[in-house]
Amino acid sequence: VVLGVAKMLGGALLAYLAIGHMVPPERAVDPNQMYLAAYEYVFPNYGWAVASVALFVVISQLKINVTNAYAGSLAWSNFFSRVTHSHPGRVVWVVFNALIAFMLMEMNVFEALGDVLGLYANIAIAWMMAVVADLVINKPLGLSPPGIEFKRAHLWDINPVGVGAMALASVLSITAHLGLFGPTAQAFSALIALGTAFVTAPLIAWATRGKYYIARVSDDGGAAPFAPAAGRGTVRWARVESEAGSYRRLTVQRCVICEREYEGPDMAHCPAYQGAICSLCCTLDARCGDLCKPQASLSAQWSGALRWLLPRRVWPYLDTGLGHFLLLMLIVVPLLAAVFGVLYQQELRGLGENALAGAQQALSLRSGFLKAYMALLLIAGIVAWWLVLAHQSRKVAQEESNRQTHLLVREIELHRETDRALQAAKQTAEQANQAKSRYISAISHELRTPLNSILGYAQLMGEDTAVPPHRQQAVAVIKRGGEHLLSLIEGTLDIAHIEAGKLTLQAKPMHFAELMSELADMFELQAAEKNLAFRFEPSGNLPELVRADEKRVRQILINLLGNAIKFTATGQVTLRLRYAREFAAIEIEDTGPGMSADELSRIFEPFARGATAGPAAPGAGLGLTIAKMLIDLMGGEMNVQSAPGAGSVFRLRLFLPHVHEAPAASGRQARPLAPAARPRRGYEGRRRRVLVVDNEEADRELLTHVLAPLGFELRTAASGHDALDLIAAGWRPDAMFVDLAMPGIDGWETIRRSRALGLVDAVVAIVSANAFDKRLDNDVGITPEDFFVKPVRHSELLDWLERRLALRWTDQPPSVPSQAPVPPLQALPAAHRLRVLEEAVSLGYFRGIMNQLDAIEAAQPECVAWTTAQRALARQFQFEAMSRALTAAAGTS
Repeated sequence: VVLGVAKMLGGALLAYLAIGHMVPPERAVDPNQMYLAAYEYVFPNYGWAVASVALFVVISQLKINVTNAYAGSLAWSNFFSRVTHSHPGRVVWVVFNALIAFMLMEMNVFEALGDVLGLYANIAIAWMMAVVADLVINKPLGLSPPGIEFKRAHLWDINPVGVGAMALASVLSITAHLGLFGPTAQAFSALIALGTAFVTAPLIAWATRGKYYIARVSDDGGAAPFAPAAGRGTVRWARVESEAGSYRRLTVQRCVICEREYEGPDMAHCPAYQGAICSLCCTLDARCGDLCKPQASLSAQWSGALRWLLPRRVWPYLDTGLGHFLLLMLIVVPLLAAVFGVLYQQELRGLGENALAGAQQALSLRSGFLKAYMALLLIAGIVAWWLVLAHQSRKVAQEESNRQTHLLVREIELHRETDRALQAAKQTAEQANQAKSRYISAISHELRTPLNSILGYAQLMGEDTAVPPHRQQAVAVIKRGGEHLLSLIEGTLDIAHIEAGKLTLQAKPMHFAELMSELADMFELQAAEKNLAFRFEPSGNLPELVRADEKRVRQILINLLGNAIKFTATGQVTLRLRYAREFAAIEIEDTGPGMSADELSRIFEPFARGATAGPAAPGAGLGLTIAKMLIDLMGGEMNVQSAPGAGSVFRLRLFLPHVHEAPAASGRQARPLAPAARPRRGYEGRRRRVLVVDNEEADRELLTHVLAPLGFELRTAASGHDALDLIAAGWRPDAMFVDLAMPGIDGWETIRRSRALGLVDAVVAIVSANAFDKRLDNDVGITPEDFFVKPVRHSELLDWLERRLALRWTDQPPSVPSQAPVPPLQALPAAHRLRVLEEAVSLGYFRGIMNQLDAIEAAQPECVAWTTAQRALARQFQFEAMSRALTAAAGTS
């Protein structure tokens, strides 16, 4: 205000100087005349004064025009960004304003605009006083919110308080300015605008109850939230604070569109994008359709106002294309009329200054402007109708897009629910699979432990020549039953391994042609026993060596060929073989009973058996299941073709890469035929020591019965601690057989501690009923070849000893060295010493036992024979025998 007053006083001074230089008063308001009069006092030369005036005016006009153009660009960009939801940039609007100013200067419209500046002043005063009334009256009285909200998402598009007060004040002041209320009102038109806006703004706020200030209440992440408080006919706005008088730190949020970070008061929640959105993106977005405030949009307010003004029978036409067109033309027609009126008045004033102009020229000018106005009105109508149609098309497209988006969001949510259900089902299935694996592992361990004794002693009895022939047949029945039970356990474990992904293939060079010939020879004998014909039909050249897991390939073919012979009563079994392009095509055809379509659909399920096979057919129904799983694991495929009474054909393709260059050790010449099996009754060389560590007494005794007759010096231990005590006492075995599941420390820890005690030269093998641990990595150097799963085949155990200890078997029993005669017992220890020794024996404390025996010898030298015998039992960990001896000695003493 102070600067403005100073500028006005300076302008008055310049006008006074111009009038003092004999400049007419009507020209003294020209800035050129004022500056020229002033610069004549500054420069003694008139030319310098003129040049200074020209330079100053040019610089001032550039500054004023650029400043006005930039200020106008702010208004244009803010207005059109809200209307069109686009923002081309303020530079565009600066250029646009500059072009408008240039056009008006060329058309010499400024003189006509000068006459209407009074009208503009009245409008500006009405707008300013509406704002002042809201700040100084409405807010203190609680008629409007105490804060100022700038976010478009939280505002009504039209607030009747400001717009209504400004419009009413503008209409009254302009009417007075035009002289319709007399000269007095014309002179005070500005005051009429001021007073009307200042009074009507609070009245409208009170009448509307302040509902048109805030369209939606902010949350904690947005601006300061407001909540209306009910009063007696008056709306009062009160700020809602989380903690009165406390400082709330502003949180930073990320806009979901531009992905920039802003403080919470600058953000709003957008239901269309389901996230926080900044003010600029909210202004520019045209897709949402004001979902955040559907009742506060301009179209909704305009429709509501028309419904309030017009009768009900007109309402159905308001939302039609024709209604929108008429409303748009109601704006375009007076706007064009105002523009043409200003231009017409400007041209008419120019004709009035020309003495040659007459009434005929004025009539022609009016006719020309009217024709141009009607032509532009027609063009504007066409453009308006096109805009209405485009708006309706865009609206329909937006509604369809919103509908499709809603369906897509719903589909995504359904997919998420399905995914959550699948994840839960997967987790449940994995837990069930893990529980099944644990159960199979546990039940396998529990079945293998007694089965080890059954099959072990069956093997011993089968090899014993002293068993009568009729008992040998019974032993064979026991052995076959145990083998069947073992095959059932092995099959179940194989399925569990494959399903759990723990079965790995050991691919290495394999003699393919030789393997197929061996299988053909083996099953030809089995077929001959059932009076069946067996045909082996290889086609083309078969590779000598391929890379595959020989054990699994053999298992697959044995299962398929065994089933073909088992279920075929008469006829023949044919094995066809063809190899091409790294794939082996194998076909097994039989003339058995065949299978129906229902049987084929479940033939590969575990424990599934064909009805045509009959209940008497042997087998558990796992062979085909395991074969199919192994083929899939090897990357092959298998299918079956069958019909009742027509036999079955199993076709499989296996990927068996050809090994073109094999080392000499892998050639046929390097694989001599294995010599005929010789009876193994002993071995050459020194006696080897073997330590058996197992918590099951039956398993320890079984290995003792197998190895002791062959000349091995055996010691047994019931736990890992007992074995370590024996090693610590100085007994060094050449080989160790260790169980895994034992009380105290397990087998792995027993091996580690034995190595720490210096037992590094002894070879170690695991003998365990837990088959799952065979392929696990370990840190003690135990390979799968050193792992025996119970029940143990004696031949495999002896083969391992032969390899690891470099034994050479003989068919003669070992010579038993003559033992020194044990001197007869001369005396027994005292009763109190027997009680102390018995306590150590009951605890199984090896060192304590040896210390007590030494103490007895020192105190009673006559008991040396008795202590020697007990010391021998202790070294063999025969604590039960020692306990019986102590009981007998206590009874004798």
